[in-house]
Amino acid sequence: MAETSASRPASTILLLRDGAAQEVEVFMMVRHHQIEFNSGALVFPGGSVDAGDKEIVARSDLYSGGEGLGEADRGFRIAAIRETFEESGILLARSKAIGTPVDARRAGEIADRHRVALNEHKISFLEILADNGLQLALDTLVPYAHWITPEGMPKRFDTWFFLAAAPPDQLGAHDGRESTDSIWVSPREAVEGGETGRFKLPFPTTRNLIRLAKQPNVGAALDHARGLSIVTVMPVMTKTETGRQLRIPREAGYDGEVFEVGAVG
Repeated sequence: MAETSASRPASTILLLRDGAAQEVEVFMMVRHHQIEFNSGALVFPGGSVDAGDKEIVARSDLYSGGEGLGEADRGFRIAAIRETFEESGILLARSKAIGTPVDARRAGEIADRHRVALNEHKISFLEILADNGLQLALDTLVPYAHWITPEGMPKRFDTWFFLAAAPPDQLGAHDGRESTDSIWVSPREAVEGGETGRFKLPFPTTRNLIRLAKQPNVGAALDHARGLSIVTVMPVMTKTETGRQLRIPREAGYDGEVFEVGAVG
């Protein structure tokens, strides 16, 4: 039995927009092949909650919409917005002075000025927010799912998935470091790409895409998410003669309980 490592808190955002073909679209990126975790996979922007996120939690002047949330919940949301900005340049924030959402032009200016330095740890996200008079818009994130990596895996994450409407005209672009490509894609097309081999999709990503594909537009997807009762999913993996089998709680709402996930390797 492999030794189980502790799971690291992490967050990810499914950024949504209404597509031209009457389908919701989600922003996704291809992880760099040299990245240790999920290399080459098509994923949503996100990553681990870090110490800097917890420093922002303590600075309530740097975010809005966090009323009623505990410190840990605020940390998950702050990490999600920071990671999304680092990886895509999309910024879910408001002007501290007037409370209006940051528009695409302003977000682009902030990304051009600070994103590389942030990714190189030469500036903190807290400093960017304070210096530019910004507040993170925590209330734009709607909890969608909570997954924990199975026990026995060498690298484990305790991950919250959030839905958010992409700010108007913020199109996003991969960073060229952790991710090597980015696309706006319908959940249906992404799932089909996983089935044909066009995309490499992690199991939780696939299940959340299949669930999202049932929603016709961004408004419906957000309304559906607001009505969810989030059930934590920690898959139990079993090796079979043909590969691996994952068992998840049926009440989590993923149209099943036992899933075959292919050959071991």
